[in-house]
Amino acid sequence: MDADTLSRENAHLKARLAEVEAALAEIKEANRRLEGILRASQRERFGKSSEKLSPDQFNLPLEDAELAQGVLEAAQEKAEAALARARGDEPRKPARNRGYLPPDLPRIERVIEPASTLCPCGCGEMARIGEDVSERLDVIPAQFQVLVTRRPRYACRRCSQAVVQAHAPEHVVPGGLPTERLIAWIIVSKFGDHLPFYRQAGIFERQGLHLDRGTLGNWVGRACFHLMPVIDHMKAHLRAADRIFVDETRAPVLDPGRKATKSGYFWAVVSDDRGHGGAGPPIVLFHYAPGRGREHPLKFLAGYRGRFLQCDAYQSYNALTEITRDEGPWQLVYCWTHVRRRFVKRVENEGSPIAEEMLRQIALLYQIETTVRGHAPANRLAARREHAFPIIAALKPWLETQLSRIPQKSLLAEDIRYTLAHWPGLIRFLDDGTLELDTNPVENQIRPIALTRKNALFAGNEIGAENWAMLASLVATCKLSGVNPVAYLADTLSAILDGHPRSRIEELMPWCYARTSSIAA
Repeated sequence: MDADTLSRENAHLKARLAEVEAALAEIKEANRRLEGILRASQRERFGKSSEKLSPDQFNLPLEDAELAQGVLEAAQEKAEAALARARGDEPRKPARNRGYLPPDLPRIERVIEPASTLCPCGCGEMARIGEDVSERLDVIPAQFQVLVTRRPRYACRRCSQAVVQAHAPEHVVPGGLPTERLIAWIIVSKFGDHLPFYRQAGIFERQGLHLDRGTLGNWVGRACFHLMPVIDHMKAHLRAADRIFVDETRAPVLDPGRKATKSGYFWAVVSDDRGHGGAGPPIVLFHYAPGRGREHPLKFLAGYRGRFLQCDAYQSYNALTEITRDEGPWQLVYCWTHVRRRFVKRVENEGSPIAEEMLRQIALLYQIETTVRGHAPANRLAARREHAFPIIAALKPWLETQLSRIPQKSLLAEDIRYTLAHWPGLIRFLDDGTLELDTNPVENQIRPIALTRKNALFAGNEIGAENWAMLASLVATCKLSGVNPVAYLADTLSAILDGHPRSRIEELMPWCYARTSSIAA
């Protein structure tokens, strides 16, 4: 090998070595970032209260960790490819979780041909013997279009009296810019995807559309007016439910007089019979109230004919058991998840063996529930009385015994007293197969509100909060019914504007839309 060749080979190896060293440095940096995120997440969970994140931020470190993991994997793949090239090997294809691409998505095909299909031996054109096919998910960014409506006029050429023209359709904004589908998209973006109007205005701006958030709010308010009959009918359905779930969460509202915010509350009422195979539709209704006192559930639950109220142990619900109704007083059904959370804290903070045993017993109850989820109430009740009742019967005296043995001022004693004080409501599920062990159906609906708290600073009055509650109810009920909320709201607004009769309002409910959509598909 001559000196020039040796020099070129040496330079090539140095370049490969530099490439590998750079890739390894990227791995180290990505790994350092990932470790820092994980340490922060551990501080959030196990650190002092002053170091912990708020519940609203809980998902942020998880997303950051996943993002950092992606950086780390990319760096590792780059290093492995550099090492393979340095050895003269073919780079290994990384394993991928391809996911599932629905067959109804449109496919845009491209064919990548070799630079030449002539045989290198000089035999001529090569024959095609197969192909490799890969599918990747692509996106077209939000693209707006202009719907042009023409209404031709017709006149008789023989006389000047007969002129016909189709009537102009009714719109949410008469003579305005938006279609009903655009307004539906704006509603779902704000009340389902947590995008406030000013951010949506920025999306419009990128497409050359200058729409301020006041205009968007006006359009949505007009739609809200037309959708009120739908909400009223949903309320009527919910009032007839035999068992409902209730929960509440804070909603800050602007108080312009004090140049500050005041605490309002969103209360969620849910009916969901799918756990016991019921035929009733799943419904979510939000209510806004300026406070959290007992008068608020008494007010918005007036007229409900149900027997059971599944809730947490917040004392305001106790007032519902004292009111006189034709159906009898409400029976409160308390939540085992709230009990479990208390003992989870004792295990995490103190390593309490009593708390660990309590968690094992609660886990047994949930294992029984898993086997009968979706079954008829009679089957659920029979399984509970056979398998859950012995656990419950032994659990109460065991708790009382443990309480007598531990310091009465300890947090564990407080948790045991909490459990025993609410025992009648906790074991009510043993008397009725339609009841659930917890309030998860309503908690799952309340949880997204935390994402929109920054959006919930309403402009000086509580009307905005009430409108928020109404539109969020429609979007959430669509999701429970497995319905695309944009399609539902667009079609429902069009039907109402086209004069859909009030006597057939049931046809416009989200759960009915789910059936008609599946039939049409």
